[in-house]
Amino acid sequence: MRITKGAVAESNVALNEKELEEINKFARSPLKEEDIYCFAVLLCDNEVDRDFERFTVPALMKLSELFVGKTGIFDHNWSAGGQKARIYRTELVTDRHRKTLLGEPYAYLKAYAYMLRTESNAELIAEIEGGIKKEVSLGCSVARSLCSICGEAAGKCSHERGKKYGGKLCYFELHEPTDAYEWSFVAVPAQKNAGVIKRYDKGFSDLHEFLLKSGGEGFIPELETLKRQSELGKRYLEGLRSEVVKLGLLFDEKFDAQALKSAAEKMDERELTAFKAAFGASVSEKLPLVCQIPGAKKAKKEDFGSEFMI
Repeated sequence: MRITKGAVAESNVALNEKELEEINKFARSPLKEEDIYCFAVLLCDNEVDRDFERFTVPALMKLSELFVGKTGIFDHNWSAGGQKARIYRTELVTDRHRKTLLGEPYAYLKAYAYMLRTESNAELIAEIEGGIKKEVSLGCSVARSLCSICGEAAGKCSHERGKKYGGKLCYFELHEPTDAYEWSFVAVPAQKNAGVIKRYDKGFSDLHEFLLKSGGEGFIPELETLKRQSELGKRYLEGLRSEVVKLGLLFDEKFDAQALKSAAEKMDERELTAFKAAFGASVSEKLPLVCQIPGAKKAKKEDFGSEFMI
């Protein structure tokens, strides 16, 4: 699963002998302090972001390894000419005086990047120093994205990101990063704290655009099929919720219709099916089927359907 998220950049990191040593691991010819401009980037953190997703701390630790050596570009344009900076080291920072939305200590991945002080880079350096170029976005892959409500894989359950179920916010937890692609200067990060120092963003507006731009056009028909199936699934769940509410009101007219509807919206398919069966059985007890054929006797339960026989 490809993930793109936001970050923030922090200008002018002080160079010393150790920093130069780390930077020169990536240079073909030794670089001197006067040749280099350095800055720090807050790549991602463990807060729930604008996409209602969050990295776990173990995921941040893995990303800290994967992002060393990755290049910085613009608007996720992967052309060689757009490569302007490179991350030479990272560190995982924990701020125990600050809590996340979930009440955990705030942690973030801080990366240190360098670029050459060339004439072509002078304007970009000035924009970073002036706070114009600040927000950045990272691109990476994760093995698992799990629903915070039920623990199922993202998209495998009926819970929706951003909604609350029983007072608990639904978001997707991102686990086990498998690769880091790049980080890019962008306009708006998905993670609120991202930039030149955080941002976490998606790079592509949707999966259709990603397939078009990554050479996966052959998968677009399959994607369209999945979209149709998804819509059918949504309509099925809405119909199921409506049936549960109707049967619940038939079961007990004292039920508050709005409260019952609100409760049904929080249920997944398994729970809805169970309530439908329970309500349906009780309603059948209270309101048995009446034969519409004149003169036919009311059917016993064991003879269900016999009054329709000729």
